[in-house]
Amino acid sequence: MSGRQSAEDRKTQIVAEVLRLADEIGPDRLSTTDVARAIGISQPAIFRHFPTKGALWLAVAEDIAGQLQRDWAAAEVGASEPYARLKALVGAQLTAISKTPALPSILFSRELQVDNEGLRDVFQDLLGMFQGRLVAAIREGQAQGDLRRDVSPEDIAILMTSLVQGVAIRWTLGARGFSLVREGLRLFDFQVALMRESEGMSHD
Repeated sequence: MSGRQSAEDRKTQIVAEVLRLADEIGPDRLSTTDVARAIGISQPAIFRHFPTKGALWLAVAEDIAGQLQRDWAAAEVGASEPYARLKALVGAQLTAISKTPALPSILFSRELQVDNEGLRDVFQDLLGMFQGRLVAAIREGQAQGDLRRDVSPEDIAILMTSLVQGVAIRWTLGARGFSLVREGLRLFDFQVALMRESEGMSHD
């Protein structure tokens, strides 16, 4: 790429390219040489911004984490009812995965699971934050008598998180042959229907 960039702009560009290439060739096969070639800079230039490959992956994880937290916060704005808030959060997560298709591959990569403890910590903290938002909405739904009270909010949140992860894996393995967001929200509605009290939660 021609022209000089600020260090911050270059770092942002490198992180974005890692996400694109991780989807294209897989996170475990991705090398800093691939990233440098795609951007049009030398491999040593990558290491001027990120001293190790692990540090680069950590920056990628932190970028994902920041974006997801912004997405969750935006999704909850205006969603005052527990059902609407839960659906908005799940929808935001599904939308984020559809926009960053490498996400499931990164979550299950060797880089994450074995080689990079810092990367794993970022994603575990992120999962905890997402489940915490779900639990808060679930507790409110239970308090209003909309959701069954005989199931722990934490267990319901785990089921909802597992739904997102499961449909994302199916979407990835199925060559993205269906709408991730539409299918995920269809299954979310079905899952919530099984957890409603007899009078049910309003969809409005």
